[in-house]
Amino acid sequence: MAVIYHNSSVDFLIKKAIERKEARETKYGTLVTYTGKYTGRSPNDKYIVDSFDVHQEIDWGKNNLPLSEASFKKLKDKVQKFFQKADEYFVVDAFVGADKKYQVSLRLYSETASIALFALHQFRRPKKADLRNFRPELIIYSAPSVLAEPQVDGTNSEAFIILNFKEKTILIGATRYAGEVKKSVFTYMNYLLPKKGVLPMHCGANFDPKTKTTALFFGLSGTGKTTLSSDPERFLIGDDEHGWSNEGVFNFEGGCYAKCIRIKKESEPQIWQAIHRRGTLVENVIVKDNGEFDFFDDSITENTRAVYPLEFVDNAIIHGKGSHPKYVLFLTADATGVLPPLAQLNLNQAAYHFLSGYTSKLAGTERGIKEPKPTFSAYFGAPFMPHKPMVYLNLLRHYLKKYNTKTYLVNTGWIGGGYGVGERISIKETRKIVSAILSGNLDKVACRYDPIFNLFVPYKVPGVDARILDPTILWQDKGDYLIAAKKLANLFLENMKRFSGVEKEILESGPKI
Repeated sequence: MAVIYHNSSVDFLIKKAIERKEARETKYGTLVTYTGKYTGRSPNDKYIVDSFDVHQEIDWGKNNLPLSEASFKKLKDKVQKFFQKADEYFVVDAFVGADKKYQVSLRLYSETASIALFALHQFRRPKKADLRNFRPELIIYSAPSVLAEPQVDGTNSEAFIILNFKEKTILIGATRYAGEVKKSVFTYMNYLLPKKGVLPMHCGANFDPKTKTTALFFGLSGTGKTTLSSDPERFLIGDDEHGWSNEGVFNFEGGCYAKCIRIKKESEPQIWQAIHRRGTLVENVIVKDNGEFDFFDDSITENTRAVYPLEFVDNAIIHGKGSHPKYVLFLTADATGVLPPLAQLNLNQAAYHFLSGYTSKLAGTERGIKEPKPTFSAYFGAPFMPHKPMVYLNLLRHYLKKYNTKTYLVNTGWIGGGYGVGERISIKETRKIVSAILSGNLDKVACRYDPIFNLFVPYKVPGVDARILDPTILWQDKGDYLIAAKKLANLFLENMKRFSGVEKEILESGPKI
């Protein structure tokens, strides 16, 4: 009969992870684990069970692959039998959602101590009183040792991440990459909350106690959500997943899952500090012979990660709630080097770029990505958004308009040329741009018009080299710039053809070629 470790402490899970050879402890007390061949999400192995109850609601396609109820049942039986026969496993009870009105209780059954530790850090921890009568709404099984048989189980490979909204159950098999647990729960919330009038968002959020203003940072992995929302001058609400309701903004999570690749203490002090604290769980980072991390070694993956509780961030808002945002920043990492680092967006432009969700998919975030390539991910998180596009778009427009929120497009990508020719905008310059936005200094400034991307770009930003605000200045060959810019603009236009029912005013707010 299995030994079940239910709601164990951080110290105990560290001890078990080391004992089971899942991880090693560094001289800082940080736990380092290596996830094997799965070092990022496996989007082609994520499914939604196609039950009668949800069929009409789901935006079926490459981001939301259907799986039959029969296939789900077979895999669920296989996973449950695995746990029944296991010598030991770990159970974690937690909450998702800082606002109790919209909070979901979950229970994770984990084969490994390391993924149990991940969940303990990542989700919101119940108090002792909460655990006395804890009843989970959502059940998650994480079993890396359980492999699917594609020909029998109807999957694409041995790996599977399956969400059953009807049964409120998530199955995860074959992968030790902990991000699958995080993002599958996020997907569940993104299905549930719009039905309650809440906009679920793939964004970071922070708060300025002086001006009493909240800011949101939308963006895909690698665009700077965690880095820019973790601002020493502001209070962190959360780095990745939030809801926007009539009561304000609230964090889904209780921790951060930060990228570590090429991190430097001077540019990202809060994340650096958290990574070097006892209890933090680090994925796929090389540790040198002297016991120090080598954050520049990408031999395993570019997608190196660290998970730690919000308490490890000195100026975090632990209760996880904030006021209605005054500013929304859409972050993109443009590897073509043609988008300006900054642009103001009106309501229709905000809707256009929210639907576009443009960035360059960076190496390591998903399996098989070796260098940046242009990608469009609606709402800056389409792989995690199961509803049809207009559900999320209408909620965004409702809240932006109701609370008179100002929106900006911020490019954290390349200048002076595309990837391999130009260079990435320094985090120092991007922080200056973000500070200028959040201080209100750019609310009313003179702007130039970018005729290709149909954007208004401030001529000046305090403390920022004006040359980087106009991409054409740093390109050596202006003809090459025009070719690259028109090529990207055309990609925007082609991508928008995927959506039906979008108003003319929104369609006309994008690039023009």
